[in-house]
Amino acid sequence: MQYEFTLHSANLAYEDGLRVWQGNDRKAQFRPEEIAIVVVDMWDRHWSAGATRRAAALAPQMDAILRRARQDGALIIHAPSDCMEFYADHPARKRALALAPLPLPNVVEVPDVPAPVDAGDGGSDSERDDFEANTNVWVRQNPAIFIDEARDLISDNGELVYAHLRARGIALVLYVGVHTNMCILGRSFAIKAMRRAGLQTALVCDLTDAMYNPARPPYVSHAEGTRLVIAHIEKFYCPTITSDQL
Repeated sequence: MQYEFTLHSANLAYEDGLRVWQGNDRKAQFRPEEIAIVVVDMWDRHWSAGATRRAAALAPQMDAILRRARQDGALIIHAPSDCMEFYADHPARKRALALAPLPLPNVVEVPDVPAPVDAGDGGSDSERDDFEANTNVWVRQNPAIFIDEARDLISDNGELVYAHLRARGIALVLYVGVHTNMCILGRSFAIKAMRRAGLQTALVCDLTDAMYNPARPPYVSHAEGTRLVIAHIEKFYCPTITSDQL
C-alpha cells in the first residue's frame, strides 16, 4: 500500500507586482515502511496547567492515528525529553540503544527565523499554573499514547534517532506533539536538526499545539497563535499534512 499526502507549504511570490505569501500543495506518495512518526514531548504533565490540559485532550486522538500508522508498517519513535530514566528497562528504549549514535551532518542550510508569537514569559496561558514555571515536572509520556514493545523506539537523542532513520531508509519524518514554537522545531531530534541533516520532514498540523500566552504579542487567541506558528513552519521549515491523510 501507499499513503498519498498533500504536502502544504507557503512561498513568497509576486502578485500584481507585490510580494505575497502563496500556499502551495504538492502531492507525494510514500510506502508506510518509508515513514517515521516522531512523538515530541507529549509528557504526562507540564508546569503549565493549560499545556497539560491541551496535551491530555490531544493524546487519545494521536494514539488512534499512531496505532493505524504502526499497523500499516510505519516506524513510531517516542521522544518524551528528559524521561529516559523512566523507560530504562522498556524494550522500545533498549531497541533504540541497540544502534550506535550517528552524528548529524549539516548538508542543508536551515534558517533561524524569529517565531511569530512572543513566548518570552514561557508561553503559559493559565490563570494558575500547577507548578513553578520552567521546572521539569514531567516523568513519562502521556499514558494514553500506547508504546508497542515489539516495534517502537524511545529516544530523546538526535544522533540515535538519526541512526535509526538512516538504517531503515526512512524517506519522510512526520512530527506530532508539542510545542510547535519550541520543541517541535528545536530539539536535537526535531524538524530543524533533521532538515539540516538532509531528511524530508513534515508536521501533522492538527496533532500539535503551541506554547503561547494571548497576553503577549501579537495579542491573539491561543488557537490563532498556534495557527500562526504552523504557518511559520510551512513558510520556513517544512510542509504540513493533516492526520486524516494517515
